[in-house]
Amino acid sequence: MKSLVQWLIDWPRQVAGHLGWLAPLFARVTVGWVFLWSGWGKLTTLAQVTENFVGWGIPLPHLLAPFVSGVEFFGGLFLLLGLLTRISAGALAVTMIVAIRSAKWAEVDSLETLLGFDEFEYLALFLWLAIAGPGALSVDHWLQRRFGHGTDTRAAADHAAA
Repeated sequence: MKSLVQWLIDWPRQVAGHLGWLAPLFARVTVGWVFLWSGWGKLTTLAQVTENFVGWGIPLPHLLAPFVSGVEFFGGLFLLLGLLTRISAGALAVTMIVAIRSAKWAEVDSLETLLGFDEFEYLALFLWLAIAGPGALSVDHWLQRRFGHGTDTRAAADHAAA
């Protein structure tokens, strides 16, 4: 029984060791695409977005509407490329927290409701990307290898442990 349990733990870990590049790539492409186009849509309809910000009680709506729209557009683009991934994911995570608090908070009547919001699911992915990083198929990874500075010691330790 002990060997079966060990195999059920070791085998998936070994398979995952070979596919470590896939999860961050899939997450980056998924949310990057969504936010690239969401940001573009907001940039092209700034008057309506600004009015929405006013209605949600967001301070300085004439300044923050174009700023947030740009964060979504460029953050999405950078996530697609895997460029400045941790910074982009962190900035987009903040926008999700503000979106939940300002536009969705009145709808929250339970933890189930909160966790069911798309914004909360995006927040989870952004937090994971900000912590785990962009993965091997990214401009960040290429730059890190090219210039050899700030090597990711955690990733190297995780790889060595596998």
